[in-house]
Amino acid sequence: MKTNEVTVKPLTEGDYCDWYKYWQAYLSFYKTSLTEEVTQATWAKILDSNVPIYGFGAFDRTNLVGIAHVVLHPNTWNTTDCCYLEDLYVDGAARGLGIGRALIEKVYQFAEVHNCNRVY
Repeated sequence: MKTNEVTVKPLTEGDYCDWYKYWQAYLSFYKTSLTEEVTQATWAKILDSNVPIYGFGAFDRTNLVGIAHVVLHPNTWNTTDCCYLEDLYVDGAARGLGIGRALIEKVYQFAEVHNCNRVY
């Protein structure tokens, strides 16, 4: 797989099963776990256009190979929102191929479109 074969786009309802697998792998990597209730609430927030939490997926053709979650929020140092890159995970078999970079670049593009003053 080459980086130029990867498309990064917002997650949709149909991505749930693969997202769930990577979400659990991400939590395991950090040696933590969350209740099923929190996991389901997280997914619901990602899909809810009224909540400023967004999910992106990196797709190798049609296969999800990485995820990123961001939160937009106000801050005391500026009049525009910040973009917080909260979670990022890439499938172990796809690491070292620029997938993480592609996800981060998408986050920066997203932040620019939403007039965020910074990404952190």
